[in-house]
Parts: sequence; C-alpha cells; structure tokens
Amino acid sequence: MGFYQASIRAIEDGAFTLSNEWWRISSVNCNYTMSSTYPFALLLPKSISDDKVVQASAFRARSRLPSITWCDRGTGAVLARSSQPLVGIMMNMRSNADENLVAALCTQIAGEKRRKLYIADARPRKNALANGAMGGGSESSANYFQSEIVFFGIDNIHAMRESLGRLRDYVDTYGTTSSDGMSSFLRHGGWSWGGGNLSSMSASVSTLGDTGWLIHVQTVLAGSAWIAARVALESASVLVHCSDGWDRTSQLVSLASLLLDPYYRTIRGFQALVEKDWLAFGHPFSDRLGMPTVSGNGNMSFELSRQASTGSLPLSPMRQGSGSASTQAQNTANANHSSPIFLQWVDCVSQLLRMYPFAFEFSSAFLVDLLDCMLSCRFGNFLCNSEKEREQAGIYDACGCLWMYLAGLRTSEGSSHAHYNLFYDPLKHNGPILPPAAALAPTVWPQFHLRWACPSEAQGGEVEAECRKLTRKFSELQRAKELAETRLNEVSVTLESLVTELRNEKLASTSARDAVKRASKETATIKRAVQSLGFNVYFTADGDCNIGIERNPTEIPQRSICSVLTKDINGTVSHSERADLSEPVSVMEDNVSDNPLIRVCGSLCPMHTRDGECQLPNAGCAQFQSQLVDFKANFDAFDRLSIYDSYFGS
Repeated sequence: MGFYQASIRAIEDGAFTLSNEWWRISSVNCNYTMSSTYPFALLLPKSISDDKVVQASAFRARSRLPSITWCDRGTGAVLARSSQPLVGIMMNMRSNADENLVAALCTQIAGEKRRKLYIADARPRKNALANGAMGGGSESSANYFQSEIVFFGIDNIHAMRESLGRLRDYVDTYGTTSSDGMSSFLRHGGWSWGGGNLSSMSASVSTLGDTGWLIHVQTVLAGSAWIAARVALESASVLVHCSDGWDRTSQLVSLASLLLDPYYRTIRGFQALVEKDWLAFGHPFSDRLGMPTVSGNGNMSFELSRQASTGSLPLSPMRQGSGSASTQAQNTANANHSSPIFLQWVDCVSQLLRMYPFAFEFSSAFLVDLLDCMLSCRFGNFLCNSEKEREQAGIYDACGCLWMYLAGLRTSEGSSHAHYNLFYDPLKHNGPILPPAAALAPTVWPQFHLRWACPSEAQGGEVEAECRKLTRKFSELQRAKELAETRLNEVSVTLESLVTELRNEKLASTSARDAVKRASKETATIKRAVQSLGFNVYFTADGDCNIGIERNPTEIPQRSICSVLTKDINGTVSHSERADLSEPVSVMEDNVSDNPLIRVCGSLCPMHTRDGECQLPNAGCAQFQSQLVDFKANFDAFDRLSIYDSYFGS
C-alpha cells in the first residue's frame, strides 16, 4: 500500500513475501514473457521449479497456469485460479507438468492424508465440452490426484450483456421517470406499472424475471458460497477457472475471498482484493467497458458519446462521424466483447452487504462511487486490459489513482463519511461468512439500478442517512461530553488543591495556636519567676513589658544554710554549723544594662554573655526556665528553714 503497483525489488526486500514450507513467490513472469495477462509475480508451490512452471503454462489457455490467490493460514488450504486446460477435441491431451502443479496445491493435512482438491469450472458443462472443439475443455478427475470436478453453470459474457440490457429496458419502462422524461404512469395509455390492473402488474413482474439479471447474480453468489464452504469446512483446496480465467473466475475467486477473509471486508482490504484478483490477474477492463486502446505514450484523444438504452453497455467511445473501415471494425469488436462482469460482481457484493450489514466496513454508497469512477474513465486503475499494458502505456505516471481520490473524499468527514458502514462490527463476523442457499435471494440494487428511474424509491439509504445524522450528532455530543469531563477533572484537581491548601492552613493555624498557648504559659512562668525575685511585671495593650522594682536589686542577699556533716575520731556524727554563710551578691552598675530584668537574669542565668546580652530567647531556655522555677522553690524552702534544721536529712 502506498504505491501504485508492487515491484520485484519490493518482493526481494521482503515487503510482500509469504514464507513457509509450501509456497514461494516466483518471478518467472517478471517480464510478462510467460503470460502477458498475468501479474509479474506469482505465488506457486515451492516443490515446483520455474522450468516446470513454464512447461505447465503451455497446457493452459493464454498460458494462464494455476496460481495461488489466497491461502488459509490455519489449515493450509488454498484458492487457486487458472484458465481452461487445452485437452483438445478428443479430450485426451495431458500434461505431466500441469498435473504435478495442480497436485502440489493439495498439501498434507497435519496427521492426516493429503487434502482433497476441487476443480470448479464456472461454465455450464455443455459449454465446457463445446470449447473442446477449439482445443479447450475441462479436466478429468482421473488425471488429477484426489480431485473432483464441479460445474457452476454461469453463462458467458454475451448472456450477461443481454441480461443487463433487458434490466435497463425494464427499469426504463416501469420506472417513475424514463429516459425520454415521461412518467411511466402516462406512457402506453396508463397500462404500465401502477396503471390500475393486476394483469399489467403481473406482466411487469414477469418481465423482471425475464431479464435474468437476478438469476445470474444468484448463480455467482451460490458458486462463491460453495467454494468458501469447501475451504472453511473441509479444509480443501479449490482450483477455479472458466474459459480464459479472467471473467467468471475473477468473480468467483474474489467473492469467495470476501466470504472467507474478514480483511477483504474492510475498505483497504477491498481495494487490495480489486487490485489483486481483477487488475493484476488481467481482467480486460478496456474490452469489457468498450474503452479504446491506449497508445504507448499514455495519451488518449477521443469523445465519449451518450448511448441510448439499447440493451447493452455503451459501445466503444471512439470519435463520432465517418471513420475508416478499421475504426468501424474496432467499434464492432469492442461492442462484441463488452460485458458488465465487474458491475455484476459489485452487485453481488451489495447483496452480501444487504444480508450481512455488520460484516462490511464500507457502505453501498462506496460501491456506487466505485462504479461511477470506473465508468467515468477518470482514473488509470481500470484502463487497458492487463498489468503489462498499463505499465507499457505509462498509466501509473500519467493518470490519477482511484483509491487516493476516494480516500480524499473520506478525509473531510472521517468515520462519519457516507463510504463507512454505520453498522460495521468487526467482532461480530471475525471469521468466514457461509450464507445458506435459502438466503441467496437477490433483489434489484436500488442505490444503483433505480437511482435515476425511481429516485424516491432508490433512497433506501434515507434511513441510513438519518442514522448517519444521528451518529454525527451523537459524536458531537460525545465530544462535548469528553470536553465537559475534561473540564470537570480540571475543576476537581483545582478543588483538591484548594482543599489541600486549606488543610495545610488549618494545620498551620493549629500549630500557631499551640505555639501561642505554649508562649503564654512560658510568659506566665517567667512572670512568676521574675515576680518571685521582687519585681512587678506589667504588660501593656501594645504588648510592651514594664517592670517595677520594689527592692534594690543591686544587692540580693544570698543566704546559704549548710549543715556540714563530720565524723569525730570515735565515729560520732556531728553538725558543723555556721551562723552566717551568706554573702551579698553585688552587681556592678557599669557592667550591666539599665534594665533591671537583665541584671537579675545576669545574676541567675549562666547563658548571660559578658557583653550584657541575654541568650535566653535563642538558647532553648525552656530547660533553664524550669530550672529557674525549681531554683526559686528551693530558695524559698531554704529561706523558711531554721539554721538548725536539717534539709537533706542525715
């Protein structure tokens, strides 16, 4: 993805390499010499050499040998495709190289015998036998090991072209508005659909059945479902082919892959499926759509003419007017080979989308835009008939890419774009889809076939459009909800931060209150201590402290009453007492501050400096405050004792 086409270098670099013991990517057709309508790289059995591959290609029409297009990673079963074998008019021609190549598709099942091989021939049996007259035909189960031949009975390109023409006539006749602009209610005397009698209605219904379009769609769906069931339920390998292997084979193989692999039911996977099974394997889009041949320089010069609804796809869009005989012959040739094969396949996909609305990522609108882009010839993806022709004409360099254009349309609206299926649920159908036969009852695809003739009835997507509007509104509400939740989270974080700050402030306030209480207690203690020394402490309303002196603090009598215990020679304990051991404590006025409290502290506190400064506030003085109180209590006790009393005891 990201490139218009793969390359041998990309494969050699390992970008697209599938590595296991069974298969290999071969570059035997890298120059398109073996088969001009096959891709440059092929997935082949590892046991078959390139020389044997070349030999096997000679036994298949247009050298389109059996090549693997899808493999089951779990069981090893494969889907392979090819063209018809060249068994000859007598149906007795054989090729050992081809038989060995086909037999190599049947790998060994773990613990069991070799798996079974189904060879699915998309043609009716009589058509396959008729092709034997031109050297073609079908395989014989006797020549291919453990194989079974199945015919699906799908008609050729000419039957499909005529069927689509009848369907266009039916829609043009019985639609609300026909190609001539007249309402069907006024045409043919009012005897058309809705004209008023049951016979005309019955005739219209039978006319729809006579178109055969829905029968062909059902046949293709049934064949694809049968192939998917054999691979999913029996782990069998299936080889699919028609005459040339590029019309009905592409329809069956790509639809079976769509049923088997959920990846192909996504938008990217669907693009890869179209590129692989339709473009790379050489579906002739130029011939089937009636487009002109592109010259080697990639330039095209022609006019697109509007064709009437004559029951066929538009003829070759060459220049109008008189032309040469060769030009007219080319017009006739292109008209004979035009057929709505790819349109029919997309119609089958729309039927599956209707039956399994949860299984597909893309919508019916995506399929309609895909067909419109293909028919418009605006993009190079569907020009020419093969990968080789597109490369030689320089299409990849000269023309735009359809997938990039569709991706650009989806970019503006994202997942709400009309290309996306609103009901897609990848978990609901994460494996193979195997529709029963009773469910394969197709209806006219209104979004494509009825959009011009019955515009109001074709708007079956109105409900889907309304759901899409509701989904878009729901998405907007969801985004608004997410934005509101984001803002709520921001507010919650801010609120939590404020609560945390408030809690911290409360803790700080409590701590400050406790500190104030402790300071008050300490202040009261200091006040009592100072007052016990003979000072009166007053605190003003401004918080200033005034101390009044009641007695002279310069001489504080210190009375020490000591009782000295001595022992005489005989061991008798006696008291040695002194009547007056106290000495006055003199404080020199020139060495102390004028503050009486400082002088008292200086005489009592050991933390007082020689410079006259008090270190009590900065020295952790709670201990000294407590000691000061104890000292005062002891001092008072000493003062009350008689000199002959024993304070400490004997």
